[in-house]
Amino acid sequence: MADKKKNEGEEPKRHVGKLKWIILLVLLIALGSGGFFAYQHFFMSTAKTQDPATQGETTANTSADTGEGTTADGEPAPTQMFALPAFVVNLADPLGRRYLKISLEIELKDQAAVETTTKAMPKIKDGLLLLLSSKAFADLSSMEDKIVLKNEIMSRLGQILGKGKVLNVYFTDFIVQ
Repeated sequence: MADKKKNEGEEPKRHVGKLKWIILLVLLIALGSGGFFAYQHFFMSTAKTQDPATQGETTANTSADTGEGTTADGEPAPTQMFALPAFVVNLADPLGRRYLKISLEIELKDQAAVETTTKAMPKIKDGLLLLLSSKAFADLSSMEDKIVLKNEIMSRLGQILGKGKVLNVYFTDFIVQ
């Protein structure tokens, strides 16, 4: 009878020890899968957006689809760079204490687009000031957000100047404080 009590006392200890190992194994699997998820969604997505080959393909496809961007010889057509004045705007944060200073250069299709841009400068300034001042700090904090902003600026300039005249937008100064 004493042996029976002794065996009964040891058996729950074995189950408790196995239970600890099972819980530890489940936690390790959960941590590993969580780390893999974070890597796939946060670190890999920034690497894809920063890949210059992918960005070049997008620009090349755009010009190839419209039939623009090459001369009759098959060489790339010369484009024109146009520097916009620096913009300083208050961001749309609740306390209004943050601001954005941004300088841009835009790549235009040809000299006629440069002349159109010069004539439409008040419209461009107005459109970009409204767009930039509608952004909050959270809308500009990551690399993906800056690329989205770049695309929004291109879209806004395309509305003002006409589609196909703005080929690319380059940030030459970008300060958020």
